[in-house]
Amino acid sequence: MVSNFQESTWLGQFGKDYTDRCTFDPDQLNNLYIREFGISRFDMNSRFLSGLGLEDKRILEVGCNVGNQLRLLQKMGYKNLYGIELQEYAIQKAKSLTSGINIIKATADDIPFKDNYFDMVFTSGVLIHIAPDNIDMVLDEIYRCSKEFIWGFEYYADEYTEVNYRGNSDLLWKTNFVKLYMDRFPDLELIKEEKYKYLYNDNVDSMFLLRKKK
Repeated sequence: MVSNFQESTWLGQFGKDYTDRCTFDPDQLNNLYIREFGISRFDMNSRFLSGLGLEDKRILEVGCNVGNQLRLLQKMGYKNLYGIELQEYAIQKAKSLTSGINIIKATADDIPFKDNYFDMVFTSGVLIHIAPDNIDMVLDEIYRCSKEFIWGFEYYADEYTEVNYRGNSDLLWKTNFVKLYMDRFPDLELIKEEKYKYLYNDNVDSMFLLRKKK
């Protein structure tokens, strides 16, 4: 059920256009990151995930769209991959592009898995599209489903800042998502965070890895 303006927008033509515009194979995805940040997504991932022993563990991406990030992880040797996605068009496209990745329809504020089911839950450019009034519900679900790690790559700002998105308001916000997580869940510890500045403007993205304290 469509429950807010953001969801209805992503379920419509705007969302379909995004999906068509942002479908990349792993090599294309790496090249995009090199153009934007001077480093491939493969190398970013390696800097955060190497040595964690997650290759055979359950990993969930919340808001996977067509599975760009999951396909890259699969190419890197991660085998037990899941994704949830709101948009049926993206799911069908993902199923035609992926093999051995479990992608189902669900929303970020109602993840249909048991508590602690995944060893790691992650987002990539998804929390930025959740309205500030709804973000706590999404963080709660990500936290609930993760047994150990929460990984993210999101636009960064010191404070919540709305960004005009392709001529539209009420669709994109940047903030300090690490702080949101850690303020809400005191048992999370920050393992690593790196800021990546775009090569062609002053905007910054943050990649971060959080872990539940034992």
